[in-house]
Amino acid sequence: MNKANRNRPASKAGQGGKPAARGPHQVRIIGGQWKRTPLPVLDAEGLRPTPDRVRETVFNWLTHLLDGDWDNVACLDLFAGSGALGFEAASRGARRVVMVEQSGPAVRQLEANRDKLKADAIAIVRGDAQAIARNAAQREPGGFQVVFIDPPYHQGWLEKILPVCETLLPPSGLVYAEAEFPLEGEGAPAWMAAWEVLRSDKAGMVFFHVLQRKSGAQIQA
Repeated sequence: MNKANRNRPASKAGQGGKPAARGPHQVRIIGGQWKRTPLPVLDAEGLRPTPDRVRETVFNWLTHLLDGDWDNVACLDLFAGSGALGFEAASRGARRVVMVEQSGPAVRQLEANRDKLKADAIAIVRGDAQAIARNAAQREPGGFQVVFIDPPYHQGWLEKILPVCETLLPPSGLVYAEAEFPLEGEGAPAWMAAWEVLRSDKAGMVFFHVLQRKSGAQIQA
């Protein structure tokens, strides 16, 4: 996420209005087969690539929690934006990565980067994150092991999508979630009741977490 956008009610590209395209920026893949590879990113209002340091921390967490077994992991990146999270997962060997993005220009940039890397494990879907998540949950319940949720702030996306993740994931599945507030402690929202925070940290005004469904938690309809 851009420092300049941390204190604004920013939206990811396409999920809160059309982005105002300017010029290309870059993200750098941190690890795996494409380590250090720079990828162009659409410079659009509200497009907030997860910073290198945060991604490095998060993927260290995930690699530990997954016992390093990325080969058997299918990932769903619901607000792909720059694709930084999805490309990182694919670089580390994820067998399947589905990126969801609503902005047409952002989708075209994602497709160009996928083609540049010859990343056959990556599928890019244009559309609404919540609708696509619901369809995936109905079509293949438990079909993903990791779901990335880095949504626009101040629009209640986590509250809407976490219940769907209870079906998208097997009991051991993991959610990576970024938010403008902590998801644990005394101020944790009520809709976190079914979820345990396994790892968390803060970068500037951004809180980032790895979640897992609590043992015995009832799956919401």
